[in-house]
Amino acid sequence: MAKHGSTHGGHSGHGGHHGSLKEYVLGFALSIILTIIPLMVVMKGWLHGTAAVVVLLGTAALQFAVQLLFFMHLREEKGPRYNLMTLILGLIIVVTVVIGSIWIMTNNPMY
Repeated sequence: MAKHGSTHGGHSGHGGHHGSLKEYVLGFALSIILTIIPLMVVMKGWLHGTAAVVVLLGTAALQFAVQLLFFMHLREEKGPRYNLMTLILGLIIVVTVVIGSIWIMTNNPMY
């Protein structure tokens, strides 16, 4: 059997830090703001139609970026970016499934 180093315990094998309290508070505040904006747009009726959809999709994309950067520490990864590559592959699969589903539903002769 091979001997293993002592880097298996805790987080010592990850390399790098996992963010400061300031970064977590900033990420949390941005998440709250990016949640309240579309909520108020819809509940108060500030925007309608395409403008409301654009605001909703824009804040959703920004919320996604905040989650990745502040809480998933995507920007702090050293060496090979396996997490980023996995994320990109997952996004490609999701986009393919969604676009394929929309295409099938649009071109379905039953309806």
